[in-house]
Amino acid sequence: MSADRVVIVGGGVVGSSIAWHLLERGFRGEVAVVERDPSYRRASSFLAMGGVRQQFSSAANIRLAQHSIRFYQGFDARMRTAEHHPRAWFRQRGYLFLADAAGARRFERRYERQRELGARVERLDAGAIRGLVPDLHLDDIEFGLFGPDDGYANPREVLAGFRHAAAAAGAGYLTGEVTRVGAARGQVTGVTLDDGRVIEARAVVNAAGPFAATLAARAGVELPVTPVRQHLFRCALPHRWPHRFPVVVDPGGVHWRHDDPSAPEDADRIVVACTNLDEPPGENFVADADRWTDVVRPPLVARLPAFEAAELVEAWAGLYEMTPDHNPLLGEHPELGGFVLANGFSGHGLMMAPATGAAMAELLTTGASTTLDIGAFDPGRFARGEPFHDDAMI
Repeated sequence: MSADRVVIVGGGVVGSSIAWHLLERGFRGEVAVVERDPSYRRASSFLAMGGVRQQFSSAANIRLAQHSIRFYQGFDARMRTAEHHPRAWFRQRGYLFLADAAGARRFERRYERQRELGARVERLDAGAIRGLVPDLHLDDIEFGLFGPDDGYANPREVLAGFRHAAAAAGAGYLTGEVTRVGAARGQVTGVTLDDGRVIEARAVVNAAGPFAATLAARAGVELPVTPVRQHLFRCALPHRWPHRFPVVVDPGGVHWRHDDPSAPEDADRIVVACTNLDEPPGENFVADADRWTDVVRPPLVARLPAFEAAELVEAWAGLYEMTPDHNPLLGEHPELGGFVLANGFSGHGLMMAPATGAAMAELLTTGASTTLDIGAFDPGRFARGEPFHDDAMI
């Protein structure tokens, strides 16, 4: 067995971030990244909304998000290589959560908790909200919570940036599907690919996103990670909007962000999403056209009536990788040494990718992540009956 090779299964933003961070730390061994679909057409990071926020209600999530925000601030320059110049374009326009009467007490508690934990968040009255987004209908809104450091990036550019930078740093990308994770005496020994190749390794990182449980089963262990469909919609605005939107989160769950024109002749657009809490689990990538008409568009137009004239130009579906408590699994599997988990982000994979890469790289090189505390996301917590709670999920 190779004592100096790490195999990362999944070459999306999380896997590629881990690969880059490992090599950036000076890891002298071999880093092999196995990706079954190098087009990334079904990768969660390729299909994501791209939001990045520190407005959580737990110290663990806030710290990971703050680290990632700092990283994304310099992402385009840091990930630039001779062959690739990323344009992730992290726009710190903030996240604005709108609180109505039904949610006011919960958001007040969240605001106090976030302030105690060091998150940069502001409580805005109706006048201040209109200063940010003048055209919102606010008759039912008590106040808003605004995170000025938060924002969004171009997901596909983030993915390409991490992958190109990791490859330039020395990571080897292999196309294939892992059909078996080998083990001996409770320790991983490597992986077998669908073409028969055997790659020996001292550690195998499960960064397979919504397919993490399938990969774990091929290692002989179970993971509580379930793929769940998430819809997104891109709309062309009827004219160039006079201001740029933050990520606006309506009390009912509809949320949107600006999708800025990349060329002077391009239309001004928004990207809209709304999580269906009753979505059946499964690998479903089919966008339901009725979801826009019946579920998403009515509350969107009610909140901002000028969106009545917005035109739907694209609908697509990607997968969230859900855990029972909607928080990730980070660390070594308790039943299989060297099988390291970095999955289950439940919609926050791109958001947490820089911090996850840093934490996993430290874990893989030193045996523990001490710079970033990931103890709350211990993979053994469900077996112990100790789920981790954070109520700031959307």
